[in-house]
Amino acid sequence: MRIEYIESGDIGLDPDELAREFQLSADTLRRYLRMGLVASTVERGEDCDLGKTRVTVRVGNRIWQAVVEHGDIVHQERRVLRAVTPLRSTP
Repeated sequence: MRIEYIESGDIGLDPDELAREFQLSADTLRRYLRMGLVASTVERGEDCDLGKTRVTVRVGNRIWQAVVEHGDIVHQERRVLRAVTPLRSTP
């Protein structure tokens, strides 16, 4: 995954590479972005994690997360959260 630092201090991710992480086509990811179905957070490290940044992107029940240090990904993972099925009450 290519990480770009933007002048504002934010981090930019290549949408085509991000789509592959979510096993989506680039067009589908762009459509989800326009629909507001993609959420992201950027957390800056403190104390012993100073200089590291955690980037989290969520699409539906899927999460991609990476820890970035000096512009390089030092750790990344992909997860799918399963939906919780409500328990039925018995009569």
